Amino acid sequence: MPGNTIGQVALNAGVGVETVRFYERKGLIEQPPRKGKAYREYPAETVRRIRFVVHAKQLGFTLREILGLLSLRSHSVESCDSIKEQAEMKIANIEERIRGMRRMLSTLRKLTQACENREPTAECPLWDVLDEQGYAS
Repeated sequence: MPGNTIGQVALNAGVGVETVRFYERKGLIEQPPRKGKAYREYPAETVRRIRFVVHAKQLGFTLREILGLLSLRSHSVESCDSIKEQAEMKIANIEERIRGMRRMLSTLRKLTQACENREPTAECPLWDVLDEQGYAS
């Protein structure tokens, strides 16, 4: 059975052709050799691998981390423990980001409440905070 063209791979994986090329450049998938002047033929496994990359990205893994996960796939005994360890590290990272976002949300809520019933914008506490952070002009 012949392989898929890059367009077929992209369509079946739910990504664009440029995404397939990008993943090739990043080493996430292999670029098959060209047979003469014909199109490159990708193995069926390529679609599955791209879907894995897309799903891992949706879970918050970086391309570098995904490349590491893909390399673990060829190992049998260690891979599950290693993947679990990486997933636990990702969970800790996400939880820290959530805590940081909750702190930001709390601060913004307090600042917006402090803005109530104030007339001149020059006295707005939001401006003061933004000025301190270098965001206001």
